[in-house]
Amino acid sequence: MVESWLSNVPTFPRTRVWDPYKRLGVSPYASEEEIWASRNFLLQQYAGHERSEESIEGAFEKLLMSSFIRRKKSKINLKTRLKKKVEESPPWLKALLDFVEMPPMDTIFRRLFLFAFMGGWSIMNSAEGGPAFQVAVSLAACVYFLNEKTKSLGRACLIGIGALAAGWFCGSIIIPMIPTFLIHPTWTLELLTSLVAYVFLFLSCTFLK
Repeated sequence: MVESWLSNVPTFPRTRVWDPYKRLGVSPYASEEEIWASRNFLLQQYAGHERSEESIEGAFEKLLMSSFIRRKKSKINLKTRLKKKVEESPPWLKALLDFVEMPPMDTIFRRLFLFAFMGGWSIMNSAEGGPAFQVAVSLAACVYFLNEKTKSLGRACLIGIGALAAGWFCGSIIIPMIPTFLIHPTWTLELLTSLVAYVFLFLSCTFLK
C-alpha cells in the first residue's frame, strides 16, 4: 500500500538542472518574493517526494545566498562611492562634513519624538500664551544632548543657542512668505517661528558633533 502510494507521488523533473533559477523556473531578474512564491508552489506540488523537496530547497538556498551576497556588495560599493565623493569634495565641504555624524536610528527617532511633542504642545497651548516655556525646555534638551556628545558644556551651550538663533531668524523670514489662507487663524508668527526653531534644535543636537 505504501509502495503504491509512493509510486504515485509526482517527481520534480528538474532535479538535475544545475542553474538554480532554471530549476525553480524563475527569471534571473526575479525578485525575492517571486523566488519564495516559486519555492512554496513547487514544495506543495511535489510534497512527499524527499529527493524533489531537497532539490527545490537546495536551489532556493543558493538563490537566497547569492541575493544576500549581492546586497552586501552593493552596500559596500555604496559606502566606497560615498567615501570617494567625500575625498574628492572641496576642502570647505570636507570641513563642514567633519562636524556632522549619523547617530543610530533609535536615537534619531527618540529625539524626533521629543521635539515633535514640543511642537504639538506649543500648538495646543497657543490659545493660552506664547511658546516661551516650550522653547526653553527644547533648548535645555538640545544642550543636554550636545553635552553628552561633546563633553563640553560651553560648546554645547554655544551650539544650542546658535541653533535656536538660526532657527528663529530663518523662521521669521520664511513664515511671512507663506500665504495667510494656509495658516490656522489662531497661529501667531511667534508660534510658527518656534516650530522652525524646534527643527533646527533637533538637527543640531542629533547630527552635529
